[in-house]
Amino acid sequence: MNADPSLLARARVHAALGDPARLAIVDALTLGDASPGEIGADLGMPTNLVAHHVKVLHEAGLVGRSRSEGDRRRTYLRLDPAVLASLTPPPLHAGERVVFVCTHNSARSQLAAALWRDRVGGAVTSAGTRPAARVHPRAVKVAHRHGLALDPAHTAHVADVVHDGDLVIAVCDNAHEDLAGPVRPQLHWSIPDPVRVDTDEAFEAAYTDLENRINRIAPTVEGPPRD
Repeated sequence: MNADPSLLARARVHAALGDPARLAIVDALTLGDASPGEIGADLGMPTNLVAHHVKVLHEAGLVGRSRSEGDRRRTYLRLDPAVLASLTPPPLHAGERVVFVCTHNSARSQLAAALWRDRVGGAVTSAGTRPAARVHPRAVKVAHRHGLALDPAHTAHVADVVHDGDLVIAVCDNAHEDLAGPVRPQLHWSIPDPVRVDTDEAFEAAYTDLENRINRIAPTVEGPPRD
């Protein structure tokens, strides 16, 4: 594969952190700066091993060195938090609008749109490939239980909703596999259909799965300003 430079840089950081001793050094430096000798004493690590691990961390850009303003013979190590922050996933471009799609637009896509509106903001809606006549009552119930509102009467077909510039996210395997062309999903979340089980527990599980996914990517979303 032809990896871009930022991906290669992140891979080097991950590799540097893939040793327990180096991870322990990074943990120690998140709390404050320290000399190599202090790190060795705190972690019970011989000087030569500290020097080896610090070299790897320095080459990955994680750790910098500075001379003491007091004893100029002493070196202090400091962590670069920006390099750690670079390990987060690449930005997700939400486009002009986010459209969640499932088969019937009666549960998963409705809950996903409501969660996105609450946690991320911006323009968001939902649709189905074969929309039902209404939103499932258990979906309305679980949304209300978590402080979200669903319109029980509002369902829509993807052909009437999706436009150029939308970020389409399929939250249903069937919708992901059926859609093609201009409305082909850019992302797919394989959420089990709670309607098939039709219990409060199944709808709660679908809600939790969607909530975890949206919370995980929310910090990476780039798009129009929040409403």
